[in-house]
Formats: sequence, C-alpha cells, structure tokens
Amino acid sequence: MGGKLSITRTVSAMILACGLALSSAPVTYAASKVVAVVNGAPITSGDIAKRAAFMRLQKQGGGAGAARQQMIDEALKREEVLRVGASVSTTEVEGAVGRFAAGNKLSVQQLSQVLDQAGVGIDHFRNYVAVAMSWPRVVNARFGGGGGGRLSNEDLVRRMQEAGGTKPVTTEYFLQQVIFVVPASKRNAIIGKRQAEANASRSKYPGCEQAKVFAATMRDVSIRNLGRMMAQELPGDWKPLIEKAGDSSTTATRVTERGVEYLAICKKREVSDDLAAEIVFRAEDLGKKSEGEEPNSKRYIEELRKRAQIIEK
Repeated sequence: MGGKLSITRTVSAMILACGLALSSAPVTYAASKVVAVVNGAPITSGDIAKRAAFMRLQKQGGGAGAARQQMIDEALKREEVLRVGASVSTTEVEGAVGRFAAGNKLSVQQLSQVLDQAGVGIDHFRNYVAVAMSWPRVVNARFGGGGGGRLSNEDLVRRMQEAGGTKPVTTEYFLQQVIFVVPASKRNAIIGKRQAEANASRSKYPGCEQAKVFAATMRDVSIRNLGRMMAQELPGDWKPLIEKAGDSSTTATRVTERGVEYLAICKKREVSDDLAAEIVFRAEDLGKKSEGEEPNSKRYIEELRKRAQIIEK
C-alpha cells in the first residue's frame, strides 16, 4: 500500500474518477461546538472539518465556508429523504462502499484507514454515500424521470443508441450463502474449528437444489438464497472471491460476524436484457454527475432552503 502520502493520492484519484452516492443513518456528530442548526438538526465544527478534508480529496476549493454550505444542503436533503420515505437501506450503502473499495483493490478496512488518515473518516463517507444514493429518488419522484432512481424505457433506448445500438453485456449470478454459525459467546473458542469444517464442506457441496438437505447433515449450518445479482450488484466483500472462483461451484470462505461463510454459485451466465442494461448504465452513472449540476436538484434545494430554519453561528 505504500506510505501515507501515496495512499492519500490513490484515494484522491479514486474519488475523482468514481465520485459516490449516502444513507438515512444518522450522522455521528463529533465532540465539537455546534456551528449551524438546520430545522433543529445540529452541524458541528467537526462535521465541517471532515467535509473540508473530503473536498480536498476531491480537489474542490472553497475551504470551510463551502464545506459548511455542503453540510447544510446535505442536512436538508437527509430530512427530505426521510420525509418522503425514499432512503436507501444500510445494506445498499454498505454494498456501495464495499464495491467502491473492492473496485480500487482495497478492503473496506483499508479504505477506512485511508479516510482516517485524510481526516474524513469512514462514517462521514458512509453518510455522504447514503444521501447521494437516496437524493436522486426524491428528485425523480418530484420531477419525474423514472421514479425511485430507475431509468425509463426512453433513457434505456437513448443510452443504447449512444453505445452503438447494442445492449451492454454483464455477468448474471444466482447465489446461495452457506453460513456455519458461530455464537458470539463461543467465537474465540471454536472459530478455527468451524472454518475447517466450512472449508472441508466445499468439496462436498451438492448444488443449490440440494443445499438445505446438505446443511441438515451438519450442525448449525444455514442456507440463504440471495437470488439473482448482476456483477455490478455483487457485495463488495464477496466480489473478489466470486470473481476468483471462476467456474468453481463455491467461493473461498470468509469469517464474518455470523460465523464462517462461503457463497455457492448456482448459475452464472452472460446476459444483455433490459434489467442488465439498466444496472450497467446506473453503475456507470454512479458519481459521474454531481447533483449540484442537475437543474431539478438545484431547484429543489433552493426551495428547501427558503422554507427551512437555518441558524448559522
């Protein structure tokens, strides 16, 4: 990974190239003084310092003043997202953060370390991602454009025409999750044994249709159907293992908060249907366009600011 300077430059380049999208999860306020209040929600000097650091990674100017205005707009967006019930889930946020990290050859832990070194922090980044993912849903619901963040048929046709008239091709997976459960109270004592059991079971895995019968022959093993996922939707922590599995029926194991897990690849194929096209295009769009450049988004924020009670100290 190199030293601190090279790591910071790497993330700066990643953010410039990928820009991301945020969550309904509440912001964790730093133990610092309140410098603004937006409809009763406090913004602290610690929040602004983190946003200013994040802006520096993105090569944005403006300093603390611009960071303060970003945080005020973000507070307004978060409140509106919650009001209309358009927030993305914690799972979606974690998936986006994981894909961002994995796509740049980092684990989430390594990304967290980089962001800590830059003065941003992973929680601030998660909150930014959560709002940025949720806000387009609100804008689309208000002004049209597919609603819920989806692309309309017209948008799909236009994008395909721009790509030469062909639908993009992506890999479709049907997955199962195999979990060798480890109770928290016994974690330290049995985690090694459970990992050995999970590794040994992979070569005996009978396929997804017989998975539950297979699991019943072992102690405290559960099967969870994950269903259909495109390559762009794969969870960040699992994506490298899925890709490394190749034509194997299972991935390598991972130790998680639940115990020891691996994924079974029930089916894998190349697809180019409308759903695949939409997912590919949305993945390409993630972070390409700043909400501040979107006229409807800008108009919406201006309306919220006019109605809001904003106290700056």
